[in-house]
Amino acid sequence: MNDFIYFWVYSPLATAIIGWFVAQLIKVILVLIEDRKLDFGRFVGSGGMPSSHSSLVTALATAVCITEGYSSTLFAITVVFALVVMYDAAGVRRAAGQQAKILNKIVEDWGKATYSDTEKKLKELLGHTPKEVFVGALLGIAIGIVRHI
Repeated sequence: MNDFIYFWVYSPLATAIIGWFVAQLIKVILVLIEDRKLDFGRFVGSGGMPSSHSSLVTALATAVCITEGYSSTLFAITVVFALVVMYDAAGVRRAAGQQAKILNKIVEDWGKATYSDTEKKLKELLGHTPKEVFVGALLGIAIGIVRHI
């Protein structure tokens, strides 16, 4: 079996990439259902349901757990990495998005909505709600299990 096929069939990294891809695809589908418009920007954008960051890191951790064992050092590293990423997605990045929303509102309320200093409105959809992180984590775990068991 050549290396390219082996990578996509067995690699935990490929599982993580698939976890990210599926989460981003779900975001596009949800926007299509809710807003009745096809927004491919959601495919590469941050924020929203489900968290692709959570899906990516939990798919990786699950794949490593199955391939290397739950007592391996590599699994411990991927779990810690996943927890940090998910905490950041629901904490720091979400707070930054909320601050951007407030700052955009202040600029608009003062009647100076030219955004000349920033070139454009600040990006508001940065982080995730705890529910979005949880659903993304479940999606990643499911993808890791389906791919490696």
